[in-house]
Amino acid sequence: MPVGRVGIDMVPFDRVREMVRDELLLTRVLTAEEIRLSHTSGEPDISGIAGRLAAKEAVFKLFHSPDQTLPWRGIEIITADGGWPVVRLAGRAADLARRAGIEDIAVSITHDDPCAVAVAFTACDPDNRSAHGSDRQH
Repeated sequence: MPVGRVGIDMVPFDRVREMVRDELLLTRVLTAEEIRLSHTSGEPDISGIAGRLAAKEAVFKLFHSPDQTLPWRGIEIITADGGWPVVRLAGRAADLARRAGIEDIAVSITHDDPCAVAVAFTACDPDNRSAHGSDRQH
């Protein structure tokens, strides 16, 4: 029987305002597609960037991988035709999800000054997890 997991994170707009001053830093945490989606009229969309960063953190929490660093660019938050956020995983993020028995991830993002909040949800298969990605009791 699948087991549900929830991840949540919040990112203050002030932190994003500082980040956008350093374009190199932005390219370390966002993919080219995410950067494109996070600009309106040539200006960075602070609330959109904050929402994407919060969603990435929330998704990473689903993996239950405390010994790993967040693979920022491996978790991509794009926009579906209907306007809702969609999660795409690549590289190490996809490997961590696979080890945790995670196939599909739903994410919801909201933002209102001064911050953005994201919630990620998945139903994972407890029989399809390695010891590294398991729900070990501590």
